[in-house]
Amino acid sequence: MEHHYEHFWLDPKFWVAVSFVIFFALVGKMAWARVTAMLDERASRIRSELDEAQRLRAEAEAMRREAEAERAAALKEAEEMLSRARAEAERVAKAAAEEAEAGAKRRERMALDRIAAAEASAVAEVRHAAAEIATTAARDVLATTVDAEADAKLIDASLADLPRALRAA
Repeated sequence: MEHHYEHFWLDPKFWVAVSFVIFFALVGKMAWARVTAMLDERASRIRSELDEAQRLRAEAEAMRREAEAERAAALKEAEEMLSRARAEAERVAKAAAEEAEAGAKRRERMALDRIAAAEASAVAEVRHAAAEIATTAARDVLATTVDAEADAKLIDASLADLPRALRAA
């Protein structure tokens, strides 16, 4: 049996429907608030992760640029060290060559001095030997050719020349 009410608001089905709508509105509002809060939280977390990723990317770029600058500086320093090493090697080679040249000249000079000394010694020995031979020869010649009368003439001639020889000296 169906019951008809004079006004629709008096019908219990109306009030059940209104309660149902109010219940779903309240539950929907709460659910909507929770869903939007979760979505906002997730969006915030994603945004912070993106910011963190951006910051990390910027740091990585800065580190890359710094590493490239350090690499370039190290390369430049290595080139400078190589240049200095080459210059030092050239300087050492030049100094060694000059020292070798000076040593060679010194040895040559010493050899020439030894040769000159040996030559002077040889000349002195030859002169000494020649003087001894000449003295011996003169003694032999004088002994065989000079007698007492010739000896007296030589002495007289030497005494007569003595004043002239002393003036010349």
